[in-house]
Amino acid sequence: MAANTDLSDFLRTCRARTTPETAGIVAPEAAAGRRVRGLRREEVAQLAGVSVDYYTRLEQGRHSTPSDAVVDALARVFRLEPAARAHLADLARPARRRDRQAPPQRVRPAMQQMIASMTEHPALILGRRTDVLAANLLARALLTDWTRLPPRDRNYTRWIFLDPDARAAFLDWPSVAADVVGTLRLYAGRHPDDTRLSELVGELTIKSPEFRTWWNSHKVHERTHGVKHMIHPAVGPITLRYEALTLPGDEDQTLFLYTTDPGSPSQENLRLLGLTVGEPVRRADPAR
Repeated sequence: MAANTDLSDFLRTCRARTTPETAGIVAPEAAAGRRVRGLRREEVAQLAGVSVDYYTRLEQGRHSTPSDAVVDALARVFRLEPAARAHLADLARPARRRDRQAPPQRVRPAMQQMIASMTEHPALILGRRTDVLAANLLARALLTDWTRLPPRDRNYTRWIFLDPDARAAFLDWPSVAADVVGTLRLYAGRHPDDTRLSELVGELTIKSPEFRTWWNSHKVHERTHGVKHMIHPAVGPITLRYEALTLPGDEDQTLFLYTTDPGSPSQENLRLLGLTVGEPVRRADPAR
């Protein structure tokens, strides 16, 4: 996953997705006569205020360290959202020396105890490459019990794409799965030398045509908050709101907390699900 190759692929994808009408250089009625739907290289260069040769070298991977000003200009041309602009900046950083593989992540005991005490709300903590580091009892009942899986398989993205139960659990599975791929893309830009990420992407590319398609689209997604529409075989439909909270002091760890609207059928179904799982466990670490 060389940085210049990733930058090249990302720029080509962005250029293909940006229409002349969106960029404001061709009227809608004139666009029909063009052979390509996206922008031409010379149009991108002109809009970004760089030479055609310079942009061509960027897109061909022959110049992989554009300045912040050029990154900002390209983000403006392609109408990139903040997460995609940050991803472009990550890809544009100078090539770094390959670091040793980072040590396994661990969730602090206080965080373990906190999410285990949340008996009315599903909660889980994801780490690098969407590894599941911790999940409380209700989250494991709602999604899957990662404690029963081998350590290598305790990964949210792998579960979404390779477990048939995950596909059945989300009523809007394509949207959920595409966002997960976008999250993984964002992480890949920040950690291009993560060998375990490369292994995960390789496995999913082979085993899942949907993953392969969305991965090659180069779209990115930053998890903040949202809504999940699910159906559980034991209690029926549940609509959940989630908040993604980055844990201060714990690099690459994000707490996901799920809630339901007060007085809603989803709240009642989640309460019933809680009754089926018994007493809360003392730990919430899938690795234990």
